[in-house]
Amino acid sequence: MQKTTYKPVVLVVMDGFGVSAEERANAVALAKKPTLDSFDAYYPFTTLQASGIAVGLPWGETGNSEVGHLTIGAGRVIYHHLPRIINAIHDGSFYQNEAFLKAIEHVKARNSKLHIIGLASSGSVHAHVDHLYALLRLAEMGGASRSFLHVITDGKDAIQKEGGKFVGHLAERMAKESPSVRIGSIVGRFYAMDRDEQWERTRKAYELYTQGLGTAIPGSLSEYLGAGYDQGLTDEFIEPGFVPGENGKMLGAVEDGDAVIFANFREDSMRQIVHAFTNPNFDAFPRVVLNNLFVVTMTEYERGIEAKVAFLPIEVRAPLARIISDAGLKQLHIAETEKYAHVTYFFNGGREKPFSGEERILVPSMTNVHFDDVPEMKSAEITARVIAEMPRYDFILVNYANTDMVGHSGNLEAAAKAVEAIDRALSDLSKEVLAADGVLVVTGDHGNVEAKRDPLTGEKITEHSLNPVPFYIVGKDFRSSSPRSSDEIRKRKREIGGILTDVAPTVVELMGLRKPAEMAGGSLLPQLLRQRS
Repeated sequence: MQKTTYKPVVLVVMDGFGVSAEERANAVALAKKPTLDSFDAYYPFTTLQASGIAVGLPWGETGNSEVGHLTIGAGRVIYHHLPRIINAIHDGSFYQNEAFLKAIEHVKARNSKLHIIGLASSGSVHAHVDHLYALLRLAEMGGASRSFLHVITDGKDAIQKEGGKFVGHLAERMAKESPSVRIGSIVGRFYAMDRDEQWERTRKAYELYTQGLGTAIPGSLSEYLGAGYDQGLTDEFIEPGFVPGENGKMLGAVEDGDAVIFANFREDSMRQIVHAFTNPNFDAFPRVVLNNLFVVTMTEYERGIEAKVAFLPIEVRAPLARIISDAGLKQLHIAETEKYAHVTYFFNGGREKPFSGEERILVPSMTNVHFDDVPEMKSAEITARVIAEMPRYDFILVNYANTDMVGHSGNLEAAAKAVEAIDRALSDLSKEVLAADGVLVVTGDHGNVEAKRDPLTGEKITEHSLNPVPFYIVGKDFRSSSPRSSDEIRKRKREIGGILTDVAPTVVELMGLRKPAEMAGGSLLPQLLRQRS
């Protein structure tokens, strides 16, 4: 007989783990994964839509870790920064945004420089090129005659070497639409967008922006990128370079009295560089301290940062973590550094501070490594910590970063090993959860690892996919008496059974709690229970 309340309920998010019927260049299909295969055969499962309008993104837009965890935790669609800002551009309110206008007023009053710093690529996980073009138009319209764009190249959420052509097109369009704005510098996101407290990387970006420490670029940015490609670099790892003036020094360095607009909407990867510019108590590395600097961030990167925010977050009043806390239950959120913000800030609806009864464990990610060289990452250590802590908690949220981080390398063989590492972790974890008479809920936040080659060109794919993600419920009460056939498994994986908003209501029901009105998603239990034979 099925119970009405389970303890613990362990929710595992396999980051970047999608479902695809296409087996070519599919790391999930390539991997040996006996645990996940057993889940397919014996436990209720379905697939969930994790991209586009289903998760508050524009139609056809791939999901990402931020949106995925926000949607999973909220139990409803939160219209993300990306479409909100696009809509503001379309209705004209973007060009009346108080934060942007104050930055322009600041530099015009002082005859100082306006700097726009942002990721420029076809990707849309951290930034969007339409937002960048709108800022360039705003600088032109506002009469900020000394304006500079500082380009961050991608190579992770976009094709690894698209920057050469992309930046060339960007420069051409700037010359036509915003001729008073010049390009000041270029650097890869590895340096400018570090989020792992690898402060030497952040230091290189900061010293580029403020001191012009880098390579003077004699020709075009496209030529500079091409030279980097010849040295084996991709866009992600492009070394700092700047456009020099007649004296050979950086023309667009950030100086006292200037204004800086950070164009990225994704919060976590901009915190370190923004802290370097704004935090009066900053001590991560020695720095040039700038006075009377006016800083604007596209979104609220972190509460307490001394900057104007252009687009404030939408309040999530009743995320899953709050529901559990209000019930007087204990919960643990655990991830390694790469995804720690996702199981805390994003999962909790944009809240930095833990709820009452919520504890957090950060397992430090490996440093100075390429993740495709160590595809297991910290999955084993995370699993061991969860098993050790399990008796103390009613709910545990676990993120395994492997499949997303290794998937971004485009290395298919390493991605398969990442899947295998998670499969081993799930084996150990499921045994302990079943022994405790609890329930293990396993899902993904967006696709990635299951689609690693372009079917037309054969080139590596390093970005996310539009594919749905799996959803399993593993518990003694949910095990089928006989295994499903391979045909039945394939059939069910082709059918979308829900969306990410349905995860939290399902967890709420498993824990015997009441779903709040704010959660628009529905529990998947009724349809999944019908799968048992």
